[in-house]
Amino acid sequence: MLSSRLSQGMRRAAGQVRLSPAGGMAARSFAAAEEPRKKVTIDTLNKKKEAGEQIVQMAIYDYRSAVLADRIGIDILCVSDTGGMVLFGHPNTTTVSFEEVMMMTKAVGRGSKFGLRMVDMPYGSFWKSEQQAVDNAMAFVSQGMGEVMKCEGNRHHAKNIAAIVNAGIPVQGHIGICPMRLPQLSGFRCQGRKADEALRLIDDAHAFIEAGCFSIMNEVTSTEVTEYLGEHLSVPVISLGAGLGGDGVHIITSDLFNLADMCPRHSKVYKDLIPDMVGVMEQYRDEVRTKKYPGLEHSNLMFRKRKVHDDLKEFAKALNWTSKLEKLEAAEAAGKV
Repeated sequence: MLSSRLSQGMRRAAGQVRLSPAGGMAARSFAAAEEPRKKVTIDTLNKKKEAGEQIVQMAIYDYRSAVLADRIGIDILCVSDTGGMVLFGHPNTTTVSFEEVMMMTKAVGRGSKFGLRMVDMPYGSFWKSEQQAVDNAMAFVSQGMGEVMKCEGNRHHAKNIAAIVNAGIPVQGHIGICPMRLPQLSGFRCQGRKADEALRLIDDAHAFIEAGCFSIMNEVTSTEVTEYLGEHLSVPVISLGAGLGGDGVHIITSDLFNLADMCPRHSKVYKDLIPDMVGVMEQYRDEVRTKKYPGLEHSNLMFRKRKVHDDLKEFAKALNWTSKLEKLEAAEAAGKV
């Protein structure tokens, strides 16, 4: 039951699962928030930066997570290509296809209406040319209900990013660890711990700002790089494993629950769901094997003696179902009908 898993505060925001009077599952209902939530816009994010309020950004890539994240007030729902690893078993993000990211984008679009929907443009989808970049970004907007894009790279990708922005689609620039470029970066290691490396990251951020990016996300950079950019840039700076000092934080949803094959050190596991999920699966397996599930409370029987009509007996007679007829007669003789 969803209601037993959610905190009291989340239940107020997300509603509860209810059983219908007939015993079937009613539709999930989501109660309105105490104060109607307003749509998050880029202006909303800029005002949060000005007010010193932290922006909450999450990687969301399925419908149910989008519904919950949207109801509890997540500012940015980022359709991350990491979802291709978690949901579809890809070894890394470079093999996640455009079509798979589009599928996830559509699911998040159907599940949210308040948070700003961001699409993490997949491997190679904006690198070839300005036209390719614009065409693919437009597809995520027109077909997937995406609102803004996230593009990872460095100053060499700024030209194509500018083309997306000039076409009217906002972009968050992603610097630091770029999973699509790990061989070039010598693997998954913190970027910007050396002075010359940190200066290159600052140059990358400025190139993205000149390209028109409305925000910068630092993934696993040194905290000092995040602090400097947060202090000197006029746009929101979001940290993913890059410490505090920026204007908000991003996390991969599966990391919150330890659902991925590997959880990086910079992510915090708030609740390890794997033991609970395994326990439930084992309980289901055992109840099926011992014929405890489904029980009568989970089943539907044919009508018996509606006034004078007995549908079950009529059905059994029509099929000459002798074993069932014998059981019915025995039950009637024992007065159990």
